[in-house]
Amino acid sequence: MVITVCIPLCDRKYLKPMQDALQAQKVPLHDILLLDSAADPVRADEWPCGRIRRIHPGTFDHGGTRRQALRFLGDADLIVFLTQDALPTESDSIGNLIAEFANPSVGVAFGRQLPRPEASPMEAHPRLFNYPAYSRVKSSADIPRLGIKTAFISNSFAAYRRTALEAIGGFPARCIVSEDTFIAARLLLAGWEVSYCAEAKVHHSHPYGYGQEFKRYFDVGVFHAREPWVRREFGGAEGEGSRYLKSEMQYLGRVAPHLIPSALVRNGLRYLGFRVGLGERWLPLAIKRQLTMQKAFWSAKPEVSGAQGTSPAL
Repeated sequence: MVITVCIPLCDRKYLKPMQDALQAQKVPLHDILLLDSAADPVRADEWPCGRIRRIHPGTFDHGGTRRQALRFLGDADLIVFLTQDALPTESDSIGNLIAEFANPSVGVAFGRQLPRPEASPMEAHPRLFNYPAYSRVKSSADIPRLGIKTAFISNSFAAYRRTALEAIGGFPARCIVSEDTFIAARLLLAGWEVSYCAEAKVHHSHPYGYGQEFKRYFDVGVFHAREPWVRREFGGAEGEGSRYLKSEMQYLGRVAPHLIPSALVRNGLRYLGFRVGLGERWLPLAIKRQLTMQKAFWSAKPEVSGAQGTSPAL
């Protein structure tokens, strides 16, 4: 199968580490497309391992930019998306992920994210909670048991079967965040399976501050407000949030008890941000621009997504 890699880049400091990691991969990569929205455009001689497509920083959209990228990926059978700071840890990271498509029912596969070597316990726990050491395949039959977690994947390191992606209409034209959840949910409802491969590993985590925690979850709330079919079909995230909080308290109690008060504040900000995001329709645009991490989304473009808040036609 023809394998292509697509990487959105906005910070040039990740250019060389990503290039080195990709060139070390054992599996043949037929095309590597860099979606460059850095303030200082990347030159061709700085990215000799593939092609560059310039994206104006003010027009980047989590769903729309990836949707556009599909037009530039030629005859790719499998499309691997990596974010700029998700660095494969081993030479077979992408190969292990691609191997999941030997199962013809798998429409998308995503890999295991490990915390950065310098990550604090607060930064490390989300990766340990969301990306366990065991692999599994999820289908629509798991929705009653797993709820919204059934549709959990991450475009920081995920591969898509192109025929499956195109069969459900591709990425949404407008999506503030969680375009990966959008696609996974549609694939599951269309009868495809979602594979998590614990043997495909990248280092990827973020040291978010308090304000960033609020803004990140505000954006997630906006996504769910604009795509209410996801919550209707898979249930809300509140139950998963309770399970996460319990896990975090247990983890910090073992490794860093002094961080528990900070963790409680962060979880409160996440919940508040999510709830405010769910009610974003009542907020003035100027306020939403202050509350978001995705300022480019709140441009003069129409504030609707590809699905326009309706259940997918399958």
